[in-house]
Amino acid sequence: MESNAIQNKKALATTDTLQTLFLFCGILSSLLYVSLNIVAVMLYKGYSPVSQTVSELSAIGTPTRSLWVSLVTLYSMLVIAFGLGVWKSAADSRRLRVVAIMLIADAVIGFFWPPMHQREVLAAGGKTITDTLHIIFTAVTVPLMMLAIGFGAAALGRKFRIFSIITLLILIVAGILTSIDGPKIEANLPTPFIGVWERINIGVYMLWVVVLAIILLRRQTRQSQ
Repeated sequence: MESNAIQNKKALATTDTLQTLFLFCGILSSLLYVSLNIVAVMLYKGYSPVSQTVSELSAIGTPTRSLWVSLVTLYSMLVIAFGLGVWKSAADSRRLRVVAIMLIADAVIGFFWPPMHQREVLAAGGKTITDTLHIIFTAVTVPLMMLAIGFGAAALGRKFRIFSIITLLILIVAGILTSIDGPKIEANLPTPFIGVWERINIGVYMLWVVVLAIILLRRQTRQSQ
């Protein structure tokens, strides 16, 4: 009997440790993506984070494409791990399970993300199927992110709900501002602040993931005491 009790305690401790590591992956994923954005911008001479999109850092023929692809693959793996951590933390919460599914689905799509061509190539008529798919993938992943935020808001407390609503509002406004200048990229026309609007979108979503991870980690700590 005592032996079984000890084994059960060890099994629970292992499960808790694994869940903690998975949840920490949410924080690590956001830190990795933000860091990659900074490093890639520094390595890409002539690139403007103010007037150019994040996707242009991984465009075909750019000097930062190989670095971006390799580290974004790691980012997607971290998000999948975080999604598993959210699932384990969900217990009987169907809303949190939906959040987990949205996170994992978004990350899996990231493994197959088609690249765009550089602006000059697009303006010269070099657009291919990958450029079209790039837009389609974006149109699919953005709703997944917004659904994750929406269900997360409904699943947790009032403060997080308010924070999530503010995050969604910022995403909508910055997304509209980004989409206004989007068609100008293909024509190689000036897009003075498209990089700013897109990075605001990315930043608030990354922050939301970090806050979600922290809340779930704190809840797990309280439950284990």
